[in-house]
Amino acid sequence: MRRRHDDTPDTDQAFARMAVLDAGPERDALRGEVIEQWVPVAERLATRFRDRGEEAEDLRQVAVVGLIKAVDRFDPAKGSSFLSFAVPTVTGEIKRHFRDHLWGLHVPRRVQELRARVRAACGELAVSVDDRGPRVADVARHTGLPEEDVLLGLEALHSYSTLSLDLAPPGSDGHSLLDTLGLPDDRIDLVLDREAAKPCLRCLPDRERAILYLRYFRGMTQGQIADRLGLSQMHVSRLLSSTCEKVRAQVQADG
Repeated sequence: MRRRHDDTPDTDQAFARMAVLDAGPERDALRGEVIEQWVPVAERLATRFRDRGEEAEDLRQVAVVGLIKAVDRFDPAKGSSFLSFAVPTVTGEIKRHFRDHLWGLHVPRRVQELRARVRAACGELAVSVDDRGPRVADVARHTGLPEEDVLLGLEALHSYSTLSLDLAPPGSDGHSLLDTLGLPDDRIDLVLDREAAKPCLRCLPDRERAILYLRYFRGMTQGQIADRLGLSQMHVSRLLSSTCEKVRAQVQADG
């Protein structure tokens, strides 16, 4: 026979009375008394989940919410004790709170369940394997899961909480994670423009293509280009303007 805790009240008669009372002040008052008597049990259940990244007071509040649901849903006519009904109800409410509110990244429920199975298996196998810990194949055999699901569960172990971008990783000489991220680069648009212009450039006559290459890729002045190609600087200027306009019009026409 399971031992009753000191904080486990005897409310069988109260539940039997509530079952026959119509909704109203008398039933509401009795319901409130029952909830108040069972609050210590709910709070004790909440302590099982301490040190998981949630404040103790918040956990107690979630546990009380689960207790209220248990009181409202309990049917004494089914023959079970309220304790056996309340424990999974309150525990389930706390677990849902962790699942819905405390994950640093959005993780599908199936993956969360895989994480829980893999985490439990790793703990159970820790005493029976070498210092390197259980391998994926070990966890797969222990749980009956495919190795792909084990790997998915292992990845989810790192998704429960996220790291601050201001955190300095080990061996980083004080540089934060933010320092490793790239910054917006205005030259990305230039890359897109160049790719869009390439087909048009290939269709240009050799002289116009050479002038553009010498001006924009070799950085030569119009005078230097004129001397190299045996043209006047004015002619080079006109060719540059007309060729750029031709390429621009073709790119815009191609969308």
